Amino acid sequence: MAPEAELVLIGGNVLTMTSDHPRASALAASGGRITAVGSDEEVQRWCGPGTRVIRLDGRTVLPGFVEAHGHPTLDMVITGPDVLDIRPVTCPTAEEVLSRLRTAVAAAEPGTWLGAFGWDPLLQEGLPPIGRALLDELCPGSPLSVMHNSGHSAWANTPAIERAGITRNTPDPPGSRFERDAAGDPTGAAFEAPATAMLLGGAIRPPGADNFTALMGHEHDRLARAGITTVADLGFRRDARERVQEFYRSGAAKVRMRVYEVSVPEKRTDVVPGEDRQDPMFQQIGIKIWADGSPWVGNIATSFPYLDTPQTRSMGLAPGHRGGTNYTRGQLTEIVDAYFPPGWQIACHVHGDEAVEMVLDVFAAALDAHPERADARLRLEHCGAMTPEQYRRAARLGVTCSLFVDHLYYWGDVLVDGLFGARAESWTCAGAAIEAGVPISFHNDSPVTPPEPLRNVQVAVTRTSRSGRVIGPQHRVTVEQALRAQTVDAAWQLFAEHDVGSLAVGKRADLVVLDADPHSVPPGEIGDIPVRATYLDGRCTFQA
Repeated sequence: MAPEAELVLIGGNVLTMTSDHPRASALAASGGRITAVGSDEEVQRWCGPGTRVIRLDGRTVLPGFVEAHGHPTLDMVITGPDVLDIRPVTCPTAEEVLSRLRTAVAAAEPGTWLGAFGWDPLLQEGLPPIGRALLDELCPGSPLSVMHNSGHSAWANTPAIERAGITRNTPDPPGSRFERDAAGDPTGAAFEAPATAMLLGGAIRPPGADNFTALMGHEHDRLARAGITTVADLGFRRDARERVQEFYRSGAAKVRMRVYEVSVPEKRTDVVPGEDRQDPMFQQIGIKIWADGSPWVGNIATSFPYLDTPQTRSMGLAPGHRGGTNYTRGQLTEIVDAYFPPGWQIACHVHGDEAVEMVLDVFAAALDAHPERADARLRLEHCGAMTPEQYRRAARLGVTCSLFVDHLYYWGDVLVDGLFGARAESWTCAGAAIEAGVPISFHNDSPVTPPEPLRNVQVAVTRTSRSGRVIGPQHRVTVEQALRAQTVDAAWQLFAEHDVGSLAVGKRADLVVLDADPHSVPPGEIGDIPVRATYLDGRCTFQA
């Protein structure tokens, strides 16, 4: 007789994401870990008087989804009550954006520094050119700062520039820059952190002790509703660590967190690699670097130019424009050489193919210099214009990639018609990555797009935009491959594969219950499958 389990899920379709036992109908869990996976008959033996039995009625169970590239500690602020949300997902039209800004300005106390996030002229067609003049017109008497939906650029009005203390003598912070006019004075535009952070100043503030718990709790609720049980914070700030750890110690957390601290000019962190490795909920595992910027801003380093179209002109790009990198190869090498030898995993934001080549060169040199780090799992993030040959090179180096496939759903039409033409057919080419042998994950980069792992699966399988346009069908993947990129392969990327990402005896009882099997619905409907429940360590964190 098997010992009594605390939780039994029975009568379902269990997709384990393991090769030796891919499907079952039931599982049992105790003490936060899976104790049995198998048929109803096999698992019923674990039922006792104290067992909580969930009858699935044919619903599908998967490992809890892994969001391998999110920004929960930023997301909780950006989507919180103190920041005006003007993202395309909430304000789809230019009229709504401008109306929301005017309403907020009218309601604000004089002198209050207002911040808005989500400006996107590519999706919110008809927005006027943004800059100091427009923001002065919208808000002449108080500071106003607006951040692009990508998070890679920001703008401010005259009072905000003055309040931030940015003058013609303010130097550009490393890896970022302030735009300046012909006379050298700041125009009110900034590109890349930390220049954008300075320009935003007091507009988008880190939460205080009085509201931190509420904001992070709301963020965890949102992730759990999407079926996510593990999230990586790719841009973690050291000044948030103490409060985040207090939140986790309180027992209120519903999602495991693996964090990558932002690289800083001092090229150091106070954390020792692996010192929190025994903590199942919160660990710092890496360092985050930005090699280039955003395709929607125009600052990604490509071997090919942007098109000359109304969309690129609305971005302020001249004909034949090509972006550049945030660092020279030498500067990037210095950053990697500071963080890699002590044992950190490096995750590098990169979109343009020229930037990808530079990062692969730097990674290759680091791996050659430190053969003891053979299982470093160095990461490339987003990988928009990465080529099939570059994926093959990444595979040879043991480099792994996290792909922002949701770009195709929201911006697919713009990518082809407005920005890159035929080049966009290979944007985030997951099929080429898998064919090359690169382990991949998918992500949403929230707050850029909402946490929606099932939509990622749909987009990777169909490569179809929101309008129904198919983009590069030769780079499609199978449903099984896409599910792996949201579960077991994403967990591997975070060095968490021994605990999460698949359903096997001894692993954490992190589960998501879906109304349908993604394999059995039309591929274009995978993103609409309802999440019925989410479990963390066998504890229900969301119930529809």
